[in-house]
Amino acid sequence: MRASFRVLTVAGVLTAAQLALATGASARAENGAETARSTGCPVDIVYPSRFAVNASGWVTDGGLYFGVRNRSTAKSFQKVTFTVTDVRNIRFGTATAKGGKVSHRTPKTVSVYTTTLKKKGALGVKVQTHLLSTHTYKVRFTLHGSGWNCAVDQGTWGS
Repeated sequence: MRASFRVLTVAGVLTAAQLALATGASARAENGAETARSTGCPVDIVYPSRFAVNASGWVTDGGLYFGVRNRSTAKSFQKVTFTVTDVRNIRFGTATAKGGKVSHRTPKTVSVYTTTLKKKGALGVKVQTHLLSTHTYKVRFTLHGSGWNCAVDQGTWGS
């Protein structure tokens, strides 16, 4: 009797863990993406606010989107490079650029580049992402360019 109870308990715990993994990590937001603003910096960092992870740990719907948005209506910026770097428990796969081109990609780093980030323009990357742990993961954002007074280190995202 005790042995069958233990077997059922273990099976229930495994099923609950599999459901949690399949459901994936999520954050609360209306539109599925959030922005971070640095004081004095004319660009916003765009990152996902919610996403789903399959049973293998890969983010569904083609991966995660990270980017920058120029909120200036009067000024364009030159030689802009946006880099997303793994800090904890994330590996990157294939990357697709939006508004520029992928200039560097490894399993731990993805960079996108554009010669001109136009007024109200955007630069970003959608990257297939594998989470090694859905409970603790983190990436760091780095932004380079000319024509602004933004810090290179733009912070981190994750849990």
